[in-house]
Amino acid sequence: MAGLSAIQQISVNARDVQRARAFYLDKLGMKHLFDAGPTLAFFDAGGIRLMITAPSQQEFDHPGSILYFRVDDIHASHAELTARGVHFRDEPHVVARLPGREVWMSFLDDSEGNVLAITAEVVVP
Repeated sequence: MAGLSAIQQISVNARDVQRARAFYLDKLGMKHLFDAGPTLAFFDAGGIRLMITAPSQQEFDHPGSILYFRVDDIHASHAELTARGVHFRDEPHVVARLPGREVWMSFLDDSEGNVLAITAEVVVP
């Protein structure tokens, strides 16, 4: 069996797909790829396809995994998204100090109750 490699698609549950579609498009500014009917919306997340969908079965009706979106400037991105009406759970903060760099994060909620995050790696002297 060949090993797994790159992620091609990630699915995020939505109770209201049209509301979630608007959030990812208008609030997060993601590139919309296409819709497949009223219950599927697809976005480009840096080459990975993000599928927003209503759960197809009761067993799949739960919040999704945390998606971490890489940004170049976490403070500028946080400010811009906040201005668009995105609710953050916290301010950008350091989560790891590594040799020559720091990893920063800030968590937010999407329109469907899923937790997302923005993250940046900052070079330090």
